[in-house]
Amino acid sequence: MTIPHDNFVKIVEVGPRDGLQNEKTPLTLEQRKALIVDLMHTGLTSIEVGSCVSAKWVPQMANSDQLFADLPQDPNIGFSLLTPNLKGFESALAVGCQEVAVFTAASESFTRKNINCSIDESFEKFADVLAAAKANHVKVRGYVSCIVDCPYEGAIDPKQVAQVTQRLYDMGCYEVSLGETIGTATPDRVKKVWEACLAELNSKVLAGHFHNTYGMAIANIYQSLEQGIRVFDSSIAGLGGCPYAKGASGNVSTEDLYYLLSKMGFETGIHLDALMQASRNISQVLNRTNPSNYANAYWQTQCVS
Repeated sequence: MTIPHDNFVKIVEVGPRDGLQNEKTPLTLEQRKALIVDLMHTGLTSIEVGSCVSAKWVPQMANSDQLFADLPQDPNIGFSLLTPNLKGFESALAVGCQEVAVFTAASESFTRKNINCSIDESFEKFADVLAAAKANHVKVRGYVSCIVDCPYEGAIDPKQVAQVTQRLYDMGCYEVSLGETIGTATPDRVKKVWEACLAELNSKVLAGHFHNTYGMAIANIYQSLEQGIRVFDSSIAGLGGCPYAKGASGNVSTEDLYYLLSKMGFETGIHLDALMQASRNISQVLNRTNPSNYANAYWQTQCVS
């Protein structure tokens, strides 16, 4: 059976950046490279490599530009770097990066805690990045944090999310990923956010980014699929968290997202065996239990067989 194009869902793997940036003990460059090489074998076509930020503030992301330069090239895989300012962008450009990301939030309080400025000031900070990216034909992806709840302000108005998202798109972001940062959302509230954003923007320029603190990520992604969203961020082995949101757990695991999508008949391009090997390898490197329900069920089945 041929699956219609609308049934293809793009998965953006954020484990090497959003996942590892919260690890208490930074991985070595070789360990980070090994993770990304594993991910390259899975059929994923979009992988976030790291952040071009000061190692003083985020030691886990030190030398992300060097890591990018050391990766084997594959024309079928798009690698990206987070570049919150012009200096970071210039570092990414120097190693040939063709896609960068900028970030802000729908919450004033979270933006100040996270990047020490207001929402308006965050736009001023990365205006130069957008301009430089356009001049150098580099794609820019935008992130909006706290689309449902903020750990400091509580509930966020969906109209505020739509306004910030529209601003990112108007500034030149080809796609905007909406982040349910602290994992407190339920599908009914997620639906209201998408309705507000879809009243202003086409679903083709929007993506979902869900954390799994209360086990609601998969349910929220299901709701997002119902609203026509076809791009989702996820993290191998559920890596991640948020240093500015107490108790927030990792991103939805790529393994659980794959299971949902494949069982619903969506095409992802994922090679299951390679995905599960990448999942097992990074879990062993970090010496931790994988929170992915599907990964645990998969390996139990393998042991039984």
